[in-house]
Amino acid sequence: MGLLLLFLLLCGVADFARSLSITTPDQMIEKAKGETAYMPCKFTLSPEDHGPLDIEWLLSPPDNQQVDQVIILYSGDKIYDDYYPDLKGRVHFTSSDLKSGDASINVTNLQLSDTGTYQCKVKKAPGVGNKKIQLKVLVKPSGIRCYVDGSEEIGNDFKLKCEPKEGSLPLEYAWQKLSNAQKMPTSLIAEMTSPIISVKNATTEYSGTYSCTVSNRVGSDQCLLRLDVVPPSNRAGTIAGAIIGTLLALVLIGLIIFCCHKKRREKKYEKEVHHDIREDVPPPKSRTSTARSYIGSNHSSLGSMSPSNMEGYSKTQYNQVPSEDFERAPQSPTLPPTKFKYTYKIDGITVVQ
Repeated sequence: MGLLLLFLLLCGVADFARSLSITTPDQMIEKAKGETAYMPCKFTLSPEDHGPLDIEWLLSPPDNQQVDQVIILYSGDKIYDDYYPDLKGRVHFTSSDLKSGDASINVTNLQLSDTGTYQCKVKKAPGVGNKKIQLKVLVKPSGIRCYVDGSEEIGNDFKLKCEPKEGSLPLEYAWQKLSNAQKMPTSLIAEMTSPIISVKNATTEYSGTYSCTVSNRVGSDQCLLRLDVVPPSNRAGTIAGAIIGTLLALVLIGLIIFCCHKKRREKKYEKEVHHDIREDVPPPKSRTSTARSYIGSNHSSLGSMSPSNMEGYSKTQYNQVPSEDFERAPQSPTLPPTKFKYTYKIDGITVVQ
């Protein structure tokens, strides 16, 4: 009885050894964002495996809150790769003949969301096999910026900083002084693997060209920094010059504003004077004509007067002539002398002079 059981057990082990098996071991792959991940899945078949060949790749997201997603499938001699929208067009079988025993795939243009557990399942009845591959997508360091935080003067304290724009943790830093003329100051050696180097009481021996390399498991990047430690500058003179320059600029601006304002006022005054002439006001009367009419009226009166009343009339009438009219008409022409005729009677005889 015992021998029979042993024989059956040995036959079962032999059948299992001859069944379908995946030769690729479980593994973990780390790749940089944008690269291509190769995921191997090679298998062998046994003579007893007569069923149709089915190959299936599934993705298990790392948060374990979503169900497994089929990303590519081979069944009935056809390939289906449109199951998972996030990987559509980016996942492909590497072999054109999957029956040869190679079910490996490539995932191109990797994204951070592609991180997860990928499972390869191969079935050819009665044989079945599967393997898992862990994929972790990282971002390699890039956009490294090196700069000095502080004033690069003798006796000052400042910092040398090295900052990457992006990069998956953990990050490693490596500073190096590239100038051959001077070696790295002893006080900085302990900080050569730090993103920040603190310089105390700077001297000229710190001057030179430095490089900072930032790296992680998928890549690295580098930046250069030129450090020149110089004597202290004349700060008082610099401040005074800045103040004087500012005052001169303010004065110049004030002059420009004043000139513009003055010119604007002159133009405004010219417009007001131009429009001040009124068309509905008649021109002033000629003072010369007024004086002439006044004298003419007196001439007519004097012609009929007798010598007896001539003296009193001439005094009173000529005194009534407006002096203003005669004084303010210097441009009037000189009137010719007027000749008067006097008529009077002496002893009944009429005399005309």
